[in-house]
Amino acid sequence: MNWNKVKKALGPGILFASTAIGVSHLVQSTRAGANYGFALLFIVLITNILKFPFFEYGARYANATGETLIDGYKKLGKFPLWIYFIVTLSSMFFVTAAVGLVTAGFMDNLFGLSALWPSLKLFPASLIFLVCFGVLVFGKFNALDSIIKTIGLVLFLSTIAVFILTLINGQAARMEDFIAPDIFDDTGILFLIALMGWMPTALDLSTWISLWTVEKMKYTKYRPTLKETLFDFNLGYWISAFLAICFLIIGAYLVFGTGKTLPRDSVGFADTIIKLYTKTIGNWSYLIIAISSFSIMLGTSLGVFDGYSRALERTIKLLFSSGTIKNKNSRLIYNSSLSILAIGSFSIIIFFKGEFKGLIDLATTISFLIAPFVAIANFKLVSKKYIHKDATPKPIMKVISYLGILFLIGFTLFYLYVKFLK
Repeated sequence: MNWNKVKKALGPGILFASTAIGVSHLVQSTRAGANYGFALLFIVLITNILKFPFFEYGARYANATGETLIDGYKKLGKFPLWIYFIVTLSSMFFVTAAVGLVTAGFMDNLFGLSALWPSLKLFPASLIFLVCFGVLVFGKFNALDSIIKTIGLVLFLSTIAVFILTLINGQAARMEDFIAPDIFDDTGILFLIALMGWMPTALDLSTWISLWTVEKMKYTKYRPTLKETLFDFNLGYWISAFLAICFLIIGAYLVFGTGKTLPRDSVGFADTIIKLYTKTIGNWSYLIIAISSFSIMLGTSLGVFDGYSRALERTIKLLFSSGTIKNKNSRLIYNSSLSILAIGSFSIIIFFKGEFKGLIDLATTISFLIAPFVAIANFKLVSKKYIHKDATPKPIMKVISYLGILFLIGFTLFYLYVKFLK
């Protein structure tokens, strides 16, 4: 591969990694290690492996066809497209609210906004929403692409530094009478489903990879080879998978068995995480860790706002206008979608009164329940019927795809049994 050409293709994979690493890694993976030690390490690893093909197919389909997966869903029939539209509408406010609330917690911890205006508890969240809205309305994709690349580098370096120093310092001392919680009780199973739902992120977000890949080609006016597109995606995906394991190990080393608990509110959670990391590295690092953590979550928020708005814009065009809306009107739909997303998600935050644990678990569970349908649709779209045979996945990818679909269906049925029949 020509490195100069690869650099032109780089972006969507890094954007995906930045979007994935926020809540699923910084929050859920850390909670997994803090609550259950290393017991869920294999689950995190196998979930990343078995969900990998269905995310990769987003980049593969976009490169092979020049279209998004959402366009592909329409080729499967109006019914799959309507299902995707309904699923997006039913989950986007919860997901965006969860991500925005966690981001606000880290920003509040960094700048102390709640202390300045105690009566305005939701001011940090509203500020995050305004920043994301402003960047995406006025900066468009090129601004998002540039910001995410910078955040991605900060994120990777800071996480690796904390991880290595955590291993060097060793595990925190455990309580003498500590008894590990049972993964297979109702609480453990529900957390397990929530963890897998956003590991590395929600499967319906695979459409975003295709949206960003197509937008990158338009923005750079360069059509990368399939190998270049997949290199970009694989780089982002496997970095995010590796960091998920890092966060779990950090949680297991610093919290598991110590008697410490991770707070349920976003500000308290952010403060606890940053203090744990600071204790590992040294007090001098507090500001660096606080800035890095906030940067991670800001990147996730920007990705989520942009991804859902692009998905809505494209779906609306395909459902209601046969995709013939002019670019000027497309931008209007995007901005309108962004506004609806911001208002609806902020309303969800108000309804949950800032209690982010329940909101995150609900959002991640919704994501897991719809994952089998997305996986099947994505797998079907990379068959020879829809893309050139040279771009179809290799046999090993097909085998992993079948295993992944069985995995997702099996755990979905298991969750429904535990939730409603047990």
